[in-house]
Amino acid sequence: MKVSVLSDASDVGDVVGALGLLNHEVDLLPPLAKSVRELVHSDLVIIDVTGSNLLGARDYCRAVAAAHPTLPVAVAIAEASLIAIDGSWAVDDFLLPSVSPVELDARIRLLKSRRPVPVDQADDSQVAAIGDLIVDELTYVARVGGQPLDLTYKEFELLHFLVKNAGRVFSREQLLQDVWGYDYFGGARTVDVHVRRLRAKLGHEHEQLIATVRNVGYKAISPEEFESGE
Repeated sequence: MKVSVLSDASDVGDVVGALGLLNHEVDLLPPLAKSVRELVHSDLVIIDVTGSNLLGARDYCRAVAAAHPTLPVAVAIAEASLIAIDGSWAVDDFLLPSVSPVELDARIRLLKSRRPVPVDQADDSQVAAIGDLIVDELTYVARVGGQPLDLTYKEFELLHFLVKNAGRVFSREQLLQDVWGYDYFGGARTVDVHVRRLRAKLGHEHEQLIATVRNVGYKAISPEEFESGE
């Protein structure tokens, strides 16, 4: 069984010590957006949230679950942080760093048996596109001209939200609410920063796909606007 561990740690033993004592192939990946795309051949993923900002860790867990709905997901978490875990994390189990090899092996077997058979293709409703920009919510991959963009989780979420609502104008406050959520306490400046980064990653030929509407906010141009070159 291939177990992928998403962590900033340099060794999986620093995340769940017992994992190295079991007979599994273990792959250690950094907790980045691009790592989510590398989980396609994994049988199980363990996300290390022991040293993380828990709000950001929850968002990352949800990103993994959304991109790989049939992949069992567990979090390695400190006992003191268990109070923060609930259904909104979209994970199947939690592991304390001190879990024994016997218990860990049992949990892995149970996790593997819980998820349904993989779905072959993404539902069309999960794919949004403008021209040759394609944003796939199921795989959490955005492509321009067939080339994947290296986006952070929030950059992807913002891009996907704008593209699936192409043509609609959103204020910064609306974007904060719909993309960052009600429990986000940052200011509207956050939206400007993420839009600037998205435009840079889209490149000169595609940066105009995200338009600024003066005194209002932002929008992704509609497919009709893109085709007409307006």
